[in-house]
Amino acid sequence: MYLAGATVAEAARAVGLPYPTVQHWCKDRPEPKQLGTAIRCFRCRDDVDFPTSPGQYAYLLGLYLGDGHLVLARVPVLRIYCADAWPELISACENAMKNVLATSVQRVQKEGCVAVQSYGRHWPCLLPQHGPGKKHERPIVLADWQRTIVEAHPGDFLRGLFHSDGCRISNRVTVRGKQYAYPRYMFTNESTDIMGLCQWGLDLLGIAWRMNRRNSLSVARREAVAALDRHVGPKS
Repeated sequence: MYLAGATVAEAARAVGLPYPTVQHWCKDRPEPKQLGTAIRCFRCRDDVDFPTSPGQYAYLLGLYLGDGHLVLARVPVLRIYCADAWPELISACENAMKNVLATSVQRVQKEGCVAVQSYGRHWPCLLPQHGPGKKHERPIVLADWQRTIVEAHPGDFLRGLFHSDGCRISNRVTVRGKQYAYPRYMFTNESTDIMGLCQWGLDLLGIAWRMNRRNSLSVARREAVAALDRHVGPKS
């Protein structure tokens, strides 16, 4: 975090350690040479057009559009909120941040969830959808280079969306007095733009969907659920 541009005080608050301890780590101890985040930011390099892990970028983009927030402070910080109930999802989010840009990632415990966060000057380069206000109150449009990545990795993008604002549930119905249960996927988001991106990703994979409410999408056909299982699967 300090190497990415954060102050010693910001680093100390993020990791929850005393200021003198973090100051010693950051300033007194010799640090090995590391690649700067500018090197890893493919948007700021002339010799690289796409991320080294495009699937991980597509997944992280989906997570960000669902439960992410980018704070444009002196050093920008990306935070994605993951429920305590899904520890593997928390780890997957952390790994995606590291594979895309981050040199370090912190987990900040909140009530019922963990804020997975990373400081880095170049997060705004990679997530141009940031802006003031809530996502559903402003336009959310992918850049052309983002659309190219998602078109090549729609399953990873959908996995991020469903891991943030979606779920896989067992739907129960009663027919002629007999109960039946079948799996279905649900995705809920107040942003019509983000909902449209989810629909687009499903269309790219040929997965049937329908809107069961104004802000809710359902994938319920047996073959469609099986297809989405191959890319998303239940949270864990």
